[in-house]
Amino acid sequence: MPNFSFDHIAISVKDVDESISFYKKVFDFKEIANTASTSKTRWLLLDDKIQLHVIPRPDFKVVTNKAVHFALSTKNLVSFSEHLESLNIDFSDWIGSVNKDYVRADGVLQIYFQDPNGYWIEVNNAV
Repeated sequence: MPNFSFDHIAISVKDVDESISFYKKVFDFKEIANTASTSKTRWLLLDDKIQLHVIPRPDFKVVTNKAVHFALSTKNLVSFSEHLESLNIDFSDWIGSVNKDYVRADGVLQIYFQDPNGYWIEVNNAV
């Protein structure tokens, strides 16, 4: 069996500009060229390899729950939580307690919040 590495995450959004602005503001992701097409899809770079592809679908409605999410890790979750608060973005623990973090049984601290389209994002300190 060949080895695999994670390449990108693709999300459908109502307003690409709003979503790009959100992800840049919240995570400081860098926008890179969409080398696959001349469509209005825009790409962000999460790290040196992994990308977030933001695909315009103006009539799309996200229907999901917290169990369907993508997770990012940071060494300083407390600082990131403060950053979210400064942006007036509420986060929660797994059960939904607002502006509260959660410590998993393995000791990893995590929070959850949603982007403008309703996608759930987990940020944890599992680095």
